Amino acid sequence: MADRTQYPQQVQVHPSTRYEGGMATLLPSKGPSTSQILAVVTLVPVGGILLGLAGLTLLGTIVGLAVATPVFLLFSPVLVPAAITVALAVTGFLTSGAFGLTGLSSLSWIVNYFKQGRTTMEQLDYTKRRIQERAAEAAAQVGQKTKEAGQAIQSKAQETKESART
Repeated sequence: MADRTQYPQQVQVHPSTRYEGGMATLLPSKGPSTSQILAVVTLVPVGGILLGLAGLTLLGTIVGLAVATPVFLLFSPVLVPAAITVALAVTGFLTSGAFGLTGLSSLSWIVNYFKQGRTTMEQLDYTKRRIQERAAEAAAQVGQKTKEAGQAIQSKAQETKESART
């Protein structure tokens, strides 16, 4: 039977990070980059405008419903104005929600950009280093297995040669 070499288990140690909390985790330690400044300058006004539009649309929808409700009650037998009123109310609420969600998601994107932006290059370098290390380990293991297989073939050939002589 062939000898099976057992390799020791590998243990990975990850340094623990300390929670510093508060606004310090949102702000980069070395100052904002040009792309971060451009993102803030661009997206904060856009988010603010969209949130303002959401508020105005909601206010207009509520005023429209307040005005249209008595009209709806007076002309309830007429279905066309009722359908139009309901359609406008639903459209107003949906538009208000869409503006609100778009504004909040753009502000949320800014916060996530600041949180993750400073570590992206570090993560890429770490991943690249890990892939290179794994490739080197795999190449070494393949080389070792090839060497062992070659030695096994040589020993079998030696045994065959010796048995043929006797």
